[in-house]
Formats: sequence, structure tokens, C-alpha cells
Amino acid sequence: MAAADRLTLLELANRTNNKEIIEISEVLTEENDILKDAVWVEANQFTTHVHTRRTTLAYGTVTRINKGTPKESTTTKQIAEPICIVEGRSEIDTRLLRISRNKIKTRTDEDKGFLEGMGQTFADIFFYSTKVDNPDGVNGLATRMPSLGGTVLGCSGTGSDLSSIYAVQWGQNKVHFIYPAGSETMGIEKQDLGEIDVLDADGLPFRAYVTIFRFNVGISVHDDRCMGRLANIETSGSTNIFAPATLNSMLSKMKNRGKGVTLYMNDTILTQIENAAMDKDNVTWPVKMPFGDEVISYRGHPMRQANAILDTEDAITA
Repeated sequence: MAAADRLTLLELANRTNNKEIIEISEVLTEENDILKDAVWVEANQFTTHVHTRRTTLAYGTVTRINKGTPKESTTTKQIAEPICIVEGRSEIDTRLLRISRNKIKTRTDEDKGFLEGMGQTFADIFFYSTKVDNPDGVNGLATRMPSLGGTVLGCSGTGSDLSSIYAVQWGQNKVHFIYPAGSETMGIEKQDLGEIDVLDADGLPFRAYVTIFRFNVGISVHDDRCMGRLANIETSGSTNIFAPATLNSMLSKMKNRGKGVTLYMNDTILTQIENAAMDKDNVTWPVKMPFGDEVISYRGHPMRQANAILDTEDAITA
């Protein structure tokens, strides 16, 4: 995790010399393993990050003396990844704070609730958001891997009571999060407006302490082989559930056979994996602590619980 291409949110916050942003980052990463794991890169534009993806290679030609070599070239295309804004507004009635024994703690506890909730919102975005449904958002992993083929394999489940394991290879030239160019707070903003007038449901004013939270973040994928999906996993019963052999096949199709991948699943699928680990002859699931937490790993790849992943995914096909 200390490698140069593993610049995490908390590490970036530590470099801002901004105590408040550091505390916000600590709360976000504590509550959301995705934000803890992800690599963060400053975008090259304020609202988007443009990168170039190679689409074809030059392979060379077998030749001999006194024979020419045909010319070749590679091709590329530009990809523009958007940055979305997740924003929350906290309004606490001043009369409530007057009867509170600890006004600062009351506001701080409310702040933490907002940060945890906004972190969960982005986890939902990370897996399922689609710009078709929300033009102001980004495309999540399920949207980027909507059908079987390549690094997307299935466990033969059917219907709409399914789930997936999502695999990500984090890195500056793989998959990473982006924040706006020039942002001194990595796209994380907290604006304390103090005590001001706000309106109730009937349009009548009252005094409240108001805080705005803003989270500017996007997802950038440089190489589609750096993400994978083990889909169509039945969430109940004993057939078409998690299959280690299929996971092996998926990892083998990823870049460098899945080297450095992190696997994300919800508690239903994690339980299926833990049940497999209970087999006394099973030596595939060693317990490690690569992030300071107890984590089940597979072939050295951390397996992280992400309950934003649904138990109600529809079956996908080729």
C-alpha cells in the first residue's frame, strides 16, 4: 500500500496541512473500504479527466537482409471521464443547540452522520450509477460491465435475486478516482455558514446552524482489463452460488492475471466465501491484515465487504 501508485485519500489529506480535511477523510475511509483502497489522482481539468487509451498495437514483421520492413503505427482514442458532485446540507435549529449539553459535539455527531451517508451514496454511485439515468453522475462498474464476456464471467444464476463480485486493480494507469484540477482539498469541501435564517416546510424562517458538505469525485478507467465482474451469483440456495473456479478464470483474464486486484462483495456473498473457508481441507482462504483489519483474501487479493452491492441484480447475458 505504500507504493507510489497507491496514493490514498487519507494520504492526500495528510499532505494538505488542513486538519479539518484530514478528519473528514478519516471518517470517510473508516466507514467505506472503497475510499480506503482507491488510488486518487488530480484530474487534468476541473470537471473532467481526459486520458488516452491505446486501441491497437504495432506487432512488427519477420524480415531478412535486403528485404524492407512494412511501416506500422498504433492507434489511440481519448476518453473523458466526468467528475460528479455529491452534496449535503445540514441545518440544526439553534433552539435545539441551546438545550444541548455539548453544542460542539452535537454538531460534530451530525457532521459524521452526513459524511457516512455521503460515503455510502458514492459507494452506490461507484457500483451502479449510469449517466443515462443521471447525466450529472458517472458510470459505475456495473454500467461499464453490463454483459458477459472478457473479464465478466457468470455463475449461471437466473432471475433478479443475484449479486456480483467486482474486481478492481487500483493504480494511476489502471483504475483510480479523480478530483478537480487545482483543488487544494482533493475535492472534499466543508463550508460552515454559521447561524443563518432557513425556511421550514411552510416557507417560514427560523434560525439554524448550517453546514454544507461537498464531495467532488470521478472514476477513471485506463484499461478495461483492470476491472472484472463475477456476476449472476445466486444469493440463496446451494446451486449457482459463488464458484472459486469461475473466479480463477475471471482473474486470469484481467491484466497481469489479476495481479494486485482487490475484490468487493456484499455480506451475502462474503458469507458464501466464509462457508467455503470452513472446509478443513480448504487452504485457499488465508486470513490476512493488509489494511490493519482482518480480511479474508484469495490468492493474496483482499476481499472487501461492500454492502452497496445488491442482492437484487438482474441476470446479465453475453
